[in-house]
Amino acid sequence: MNLTGHREPERIADRLAVPAVCLAEALPDFGSLADLGSGAGFPGLPIAILRPEARITLVESRERRHHFQRAAIREIEIANATPLRGRIEEIEAIPHDVALAQAVGPPSEVLAMIRGWVRPGGLLGIPASGHATPPTSAAGTSAIEVRRYRTPDPDAPGRFEERAVWLSRAT
Repeated sequence: MNLTGHREPERIADRLAVPAVCLAEALPDFGSLADLGSGAGFPGLPIAILRPEARITLVESRERRHHFQRAAIREIEIANATPLRGRIEEIEAIPHDVALAQAVGPPSEVLAMIRGWVRPGGLLGIPASGHATPPTSAAGTSAIEVRRYRTPDPDAPGRFEERAVWLSRAT
């Protein structure tokens, strides 16, 4: 089943699962997280496994990827993850402590689009390259905080790639 641009299990682990684990370590504590535009379940499913005490919601519009998420949750028995099918802006938003969205649009537009998925005082997050320029904050959010982290470079053993998650607090 082709759900990502990566076909080999090792590439999926190196390019999607390991970076999701590193991202999870960069996030502050939270009780609930929405992974918006979650695709094949990255980073939401690894975060759910790492943080079993937190409630994780995965939102994906594409049917095949949504069905994969449901099957993975059932097969791996991830009790704290709930997949929803629909477009972020079209289904009823459920406020969370943290909402993450990557590769769903221009960052400044994404912040506005996902605002409803975060409770007041919660965090909106956009994972990005460590060298990218953060967006300006959107209406109803605070200034952007950049949390930097590193992931192992699968193409150069012993080296690391710089990553960041841009966080903005909902006001």
